[in-house]
Amino acid sequence: MTIKEVAELAGVSTAAVSRYFNGGSLSEEKRKKIKKVVEKNSYMPNALAQTMRTGRSGQIGVIIPRIQSHSMSRVLSGLMGKLDERGYNIILGCTFGKREKEVRLINDMQRGGLEGIVLMGTHMTPMLKETIADCTIPLVVTGQNFKNVPCVYHDDETAMYDMAKRVLSKRKNVVFIGVDESDPATGKARKKGVQKAFREAGIEPENMPYIISDYAAEGGYLAGQELLKKYPKADGVICATDHIAHGAARALKDAGKKIPKDIGITGVGDSWADLITNPALTTVELFYEECGNVAGTLLLRLIDEPDVTHAIDRIKLGYNIVERGSI
Repeated sequence: MTIKEVAELAGVSTAAVSRYFNGGSLSEEKRKKIKKVVEKNSYMPNALAQTMRTGRSGQIGVIIPRIQSHSMSRVLSGLMGKLDERGYNIILGCTFGKREKEVRLINDMQRGGLEGIVLMGTHMTPMLKETIADCTIPLVVTGQNFKNVPCVYHDDETAMYDMAKRVLSKRKNVVFIGVDESDPATGKARKKGVQKAFREAGIEPENMPYIISDYAAEGGYLAGQELLKKYPKADGVICATDHIAHGAARALKDAGKKIPKDIGITGVGDSWADLITNPALTTVELFYEECGNVAGTLLLRLIDEPDVTHAIDRIKLGYNIVERGSI
């Protein structure tokens, strides 16, 4: 059955049927007539034909590195809220940290007729740079500040500088647990902010007590154990993420340390788990939902105005230090 046949059976125009399926303005009488025909004949519009005819699929591709990430889910929530206002659906792709899969997903999403792509939590590589430059549909990056690419990112460096200054004002022997610096935001920028605070406290970056962890709480636990061996006099820990902080805190408690009496600890992310730990975790609140919302707004503008030469928007968001009981 075609849209024309639905219109003839309902006694309305094809434009009315199109408005029915696209949520457009339509009288209640016509809506009831079309609904009756549609339900009787189990009619569904052909999405591929509709895309070929209009050039629009109503779908946005979203690429994430990890499904279990709390921060990614919050960015995704903000993004979906914005896209839903315009009736867009998302096609989700997960790389599981594999850089080559990220490139493949971008290419597949273009060939699949999607209208735009949001790329989350990525690292820039020569291959990705080339793939983004050759992308034929609008693409927005979240969580990283890339030159010549529309992006929405957090002020990671200043946030960590602010947090480190607070910890150093309360504790004498402070250790930083960071992540691999291949990540420009979580790895490099956050470390740079902590180093700046240490330098102002009279400790040069090369002398800063420093341990590298992976992103999971299990990695934080191992980093906490390493901290106890390498820096037994430590009385403060600054962690690059909340997950690391929770894992490290468990290792410290298992070793008989009391938080915050013996050692203070902080994180980044302001996740729900921060409130149920004992004591509650002092952390940096990054505005993840806003990040997704702004990224959606930016992408929609690029989709709506394909013939307009847009300035490359690189939007930096703020942060908030959430003081709780862990330092």
